Amino acid sequence: MKSTTKSANETLELGKKLGTKLISGDLLLLFGDLGAGKTCLTQGICLGAGLDSGTYIRSPTFTLINEYPANTPIFHIDLYRLENKADISNLGLEEIIYSKAITIIEWSEKLKLEKNPNDFMFGIQERLEIHISSKNETTREFNFLPLHMTPRTPPLFPLL
Repeated sequence: MKSTTKSANETLELGKKLGTKLISGDLLLLFGDLGAGKTCLTQGICLGAGLDSGTYIRSPTFTLINEYPANTPIFHIDLYRLENKADISNLGLEEIIYSKAITIIEWSEKLKLEKNPNDFMFGIQERLEIHISSKNETTREFNFLPLHMTPRTPPLFPLL
């Protein structure tokens, strides 16, 4: 499924709609260049998932992992600054990914295995991939690809 937004506010609203449909254990892998809107979308997802609107939702580029106490705990992870698979392995991501939290990972391409780029570290299978591309300064295209998320996958998309 694809969706296009024409402003940061529309991206935030798209994230909110998605956030209302997420449940404990959901894993979202975000793909997109710098400035594509990954953090803006994540802000909306967190709000839609029940995070208090007064909470400051920031990019974890330097902290690597931010945890937010929403209705279901949310982990927001940014792999941008990590150089290799060993650095990623040392973060303890496997425990987070397979927890009962909602997990959102930016720069997810760094989790792809070199021998088979269709496979991910930690045996990740059930996931929602969100590929974001910038069309111009304000317009973003979101391509949602649910993988192994049955039987709940269809209910995610009527609202998007």
